Amino acid sequence: MLELTMASVSGADAGATAGMLMADAPSEAGAALRVGRDRALCRLATPDDWLFVSRVHLEFLCGADGTWQVTWLRGSHPEPSSEVRLSLTGAAGQPQPLPYGGTAKLPRGGSGELVILDRTGPQSVNVGFYHEPA
Repeated sequence: MLELTMASVSGADAGATAGMLMADAPSEAGAALRVGRDRALCRLATPDDWLFVSRVHLEFLCGADGTWQVTWLRGSHPEPSSEVRLSLTGAAGQPQPLPYGGTAKLPRGGSGELVILDRTGPQSVNVGFYHEPA
C-alpha cells in the first residue's frame, strides 16, 4: 500500500496543515496515483489557478514486483515553471532535485516527501508518502 498526503501552501499559510488531502492505493502491478490540477485524472488535485503545477504533474506507479516509483511528467512546455525536490525520511543530506521528466524509485517500507516549488512565487505543494512494507 502506498499512502499519500498533500498540502498546498502559499506564503501566508506557511507552516499550516489545514486542508490536507489523502489518497492511497494497493501495491499491485499497474496501480497509479496522480497529483496535478486535473481533478478527472488526479486523486490529489491542487487549486486550478496554481499554473506552476501541470494538469498531471506527478505520477506514482506500482511495478510488477510491488515497488513504487514517482515520475515528474513532462508537460507541454520545454522548461517547467516549478521545481520538484525529493527527500527520504532518515536519509542524510539535503532534499534531492527530481529532474523534469525524471523518475525515482521509492523505498519499500520507506517514507518521505516531494515538494513542488513555484519558481515565481511563495507557493508549494507538499506531497508526503509512506510505502507500507509487504
